[in-house]
Amino acid sequence: MALTERQQELCTTHPYDFSDLSALFLNCTLKPTGVTSNTEALIEVSRAIMDANGVKTQILRPVDYQLPPGVYPDMTEHGFQRDDWPELCEQVMQAHILIIGTPIWLGEESSVCRRVIERLYGESGRLNAKGQYIYYGKTAGTLITGNEDGVKHCAMTVLYALQHLGYTIPPQADAGWIGEAGPGPSYADEGSGGPENEFTQRNTTFMSWNLMHMARLLTDSGGMPAHGNQRDRWEAGCRFDHPNPDYR
Repeated sequence: MALTERQQELCTTHPYDFSDLSALFLNCTLKPTGVTSNTEALIEVSRAIMDANGVKTQILRPVDYQLPPGVYPDMTEHGFQRDDWPELCEQVMQAHILIIGTPIWLGEESSVCRRVIERLYGESGRLNAKGQYIYYGKTAGTLITGNEDGVKHCAMTVLYALQHLGYTIPPQADAGWIGEAGPGPSYADEGSGGPENEFTQRNTTFMSWNLMHMARLLTDSGGMPAHGNQRDRWEAGCRFDHPNPDYR
C-alpha cells in the first residue's frame, strides 16, 4: 500500500541525525553464515530502518566464531586452545547500539545467545574513562523468533542481562514473532504471515527508533552522568551519599 503524501512527509521530514551512530546485530542462530536464518530475516527489518536513517549497521553470527564457554575476556588464558571472543568483542565495543537476536528452543533463547551473554559478562569488570562499567553509555535491545512459545520470556532474560551489565534499555526494546504452537512455518517461510504481521512489524519499528533515539541522547550527553556509579571511587572510599559510610 502506497503512503499518502502526509504519511510520507511524517516519515522523511524528521529533524533527527543518526549518521554518526553504529549498530551491531548479533544473530545468535544455530546456523552458520550461508544458511537461511529466520532470526536474520527479522533483523533485516530493523537494519533497514537504521540504514535508512544513516546508522552504520553490521550483522554478525557468533556461531561462526570459536567462542569457548567462560566468563573471562580471553579463555586461552584458562586452558582453551583458541578463543575468537576478543575479535568479536572489539566489534561490540565500537557499537553505540547492540541488538541481540535469537531463536527460541524449548522455550529459551539459543545456547549461542547464552554463551554470548556470558562472554559479554566477562568484560563487565572493565571500566570506561569515567570510572564506570564499560557498557555504560551504550544502548541495547533484542529480537526473538520461533514457532513455539517464549518470545517475552526470552526478551526478559536477555534484556535483564544487558541492563545488569550496564547497557541502557529504552522503552519497548524488544520485538519478536512466533507461529502457531507446535511444528509449523518459521518467520521467513513462505506463507508464515510473519513479514505481514502488524504486531511484529510495529514493535520492530518502535524498537529500532527507540534504540536510535536513546543512542542519540546518550551520545549527545556524553554518556551516563558519572556521579554515584563509579566503581573506582567507591573502592577509594567515596560513598556517594550512602547513609552509612562507616558500615565496614
